[in-house]
Amino acid sequence: MAEDYLIDTSAVIKYLNGTLPDNGLLFIDEIVDRKSCVSFVSEIELQVWNPTNPEDLEVYQAFITNSTVVGISPAIVSETIRIRKDFKVKLPDAIIAATALINGWVLIADNDKDFKKIIGLKYINPRMLAI
Repeated sequence: MAEDYLIDTSAVIKYLNGTLPDNGLLFIDEIVDRKSCVSFVSEIELQVWNPTNPEDLEVYQAFITNSTVVGISPAIVSETIRIRKDFKVKLPDAIIAATALINGWVLIADNDKDFKKIIGLKYINPRMLAI
């Protein structure tokens, strides 16, 4: 596993809640053991999430604390604009996709509807990994 990865908010939540298939959980385990990277957008989304179990929020906060949070840069802004214009993706998803593209990372997410259509984006859905 020589590539670097950016983990999307929904993948983080499903990973931490254990609701991904076993092979998806193992895959993300390997990534997190090496280097966990998330966008600042995911940090915001995880910090304001209102889970049914209040203890989950502490788990999300610990995940963020132990991850590299990638901020915004002029290159990410430009790529976000291009993605929004070309692919009509919601702003948070466009920022996350742009962050992965600009850094040459593979995006881990389960939003096929939006992320699969972005040309050039390396994307893996942890729900669809072969056993």
